Amino acid sequence: MSMAALVINILAGSTLIFALTKNRRKTLTALGMALKLGRSLLPMFILIILLIGLLFSFIDEQTLRSFLGDRSGPLGLFVTGLTGSVLHIPSIFAFPLSASLIERGASVQIAAAFITTLTMIGFVTLPLEISEMGRRFTLLRNGLSFFVALAIAALMGVIL
Repeated sequence: MSMAALVINILAGSTLIFALTKNRRKTLTALGMALKLGRSLLPMFILIILLIGLLFSFIDEQTLRSFLGDRSGPLGLFVTGLTGSVLHIPSIFAFPLSASLIERGASVQIAAAFITTLTMIGFVTLPLEISEMGRRFTLLRNGLSFFVALAIAALMGVIL
């Protein structure tokens, strides 16, 4: 276990103990709710792990590096941004997926583009957003969010 994981686990454990001493009933209720949420997310988590495994079994590292590596350029960044915009998966699953891609040769810039577009742009929820906020606002927000997400990703590539 890494030092960061150890610190996080100690912090979480001590916070849990503190919460149990303050209000045992509320803490146990919250833990039950968290367990129920975890059980509901488990099938999707398993599916994502299977899809990552399939992806990595069909695509070798060299191919992955050419499409998602440092040399993929603006086209790779744009395609990754579009992919993140269209997919509708919880961001909690995007982080391990991005880490796996980076371990296999994808650039940090590509991972940042994927995560930022995934969280900032709601392609799947466009109809609901249009009905509530209006077409012009929704398209403007999503369009600007797309370019801001790509700018963030490009900046991450420069910084890291």
